[in-house]
Amino acid sequence: MRRTALIAPLVGCAVVFLALGLWLGGHPDKLPTRVQKIFVAKDERVRAQVIDEIQDNYYKKISRKQLEQASIEGIVSSLHDQFSHYFTPAENKVFTKSVSGHQEFTGIGTTVAEDKRGLSIQEVFPGAPAARAGIRKGDIVVAVNGKSIAGEPSKLSTAKIRGPAGTSVTLTVLSASTGHKRIVSVKRARLAVPEVIETGVRTVGGVKVGTAHLLAFNEGAHGELKDVIDRELRQGAKGILLDLRGNGGGLLTEGVLVSSIFVDKGLIVSTKGRHRGERKFFAVPGGIPAKVPVVVLVDGGTASAAEIVTGALRDHGRATIVGTKTFGKGVFQEVPQLTNGGALDLTVGSFYLPDGENLAGHGIVPPVKASDNPKTKQDEALPVALKTLAAKVASGR
Repeated sequence: MRRTALIAPLVGCAVVFLALGLWLGGHPDKLPTRVQKIFVAKDERVRAQVIDEIQDNYYKKISRKQLEQASIEGIVSSLHDQFSHYFTPAENKVFTKSVSGHQEFTGIGTTVAEDKRGLSIQEVFPGAPAARAGIRKGDIVVAVNGKSIAGEPSKLSTAKIRGPAGTSVTLTVLSASTGHKRIVSVKRARLAVPEVIETGVRTVGGVKVGTAHLLAFNEGAHGELKDVIDRELRQGAKGILLDLRGNGGGLLTEGVLVSSIFVDKGLIVSTKGRHRGERKFFAVPGGIPAKVPVVVLVDGGTASAAEIVTGALRDHGRATIVGTKTFGKGVFQEVPQLTNGGALDLTVGSFYLPDGENLAGHGIVPPVKASDNPKTKQDEALPVALKTLAAKVASGR
């Protein structure tokens, strides 16, 4: 009995000390100075001291939570990596909600690319809310619901634009044609967003060619693209134009599978990180005949998995690249969740094309130049790509 009576208070004390230890672990500034020196790293003590000094003596009132969030943001900013970001708990909640199942196909009907001013509109789907609101390719969204998104990660900015069908979002749009800003209210809708825009078989210089515009590398994109290309080949197309303009990428596995439609064997891409061993991804059999000429059309919005496909087809001598220099994203990210409810969108490795090139900072420069003028309605780059493809078919290359 005496033993049992002694154990009970000891257990109670252990629970109390454990709870106290967990609380102090998250609030090291509350520890006595001598104890801080023993249990808390010097840098953590300095951080807590700075926050205390600002809270106690700064001439304007500022919350401790705001200072703690800013200190985390400062750590990530010190990496000077445009692809690494800290999402606060509130931002992470918005981002997580936007990609959950019930939100998957709701939005305004655009594809976008990151721009230092906000989000650059790469594609507007016909009949979508964005099209009805007068938003055009080349426009730049600079604010969402009155708040600037300049310098914000595109994952977060797009999450703010998306939302339940039937609700509205207010966008500040910088017009590509006039250079003027305007404010538009766009009503979100549930959309059947295609992965591929099939523009069909056309005759160029007496040669039949097929065209397909791949918008993103989401799950299943390779299958949809393969169906389109197979259909165009059955309709008599002698060459294929793959349009990757404005394609910001997506899943690495889809990049490998899309490449495999055109490349039947060999290395497609390899990845490596400081704490991640090298991984090599090879082509999967089952693509179109190697004799079918291919042209890939790219621009500054072509990034990530889209650059992997472009580089793989180029390095294997499978396609001629037409357009303007691609984005130049030679790295990939992971998004670990943090204990405070936030998240860290962190660059963890680099990817390398078959010939060993890493595209970070410079992208792929097409040997055949072609650019589209966003101030005009016509597409000036597409005819150049089509003529290049027709010439390849005619020459048998």
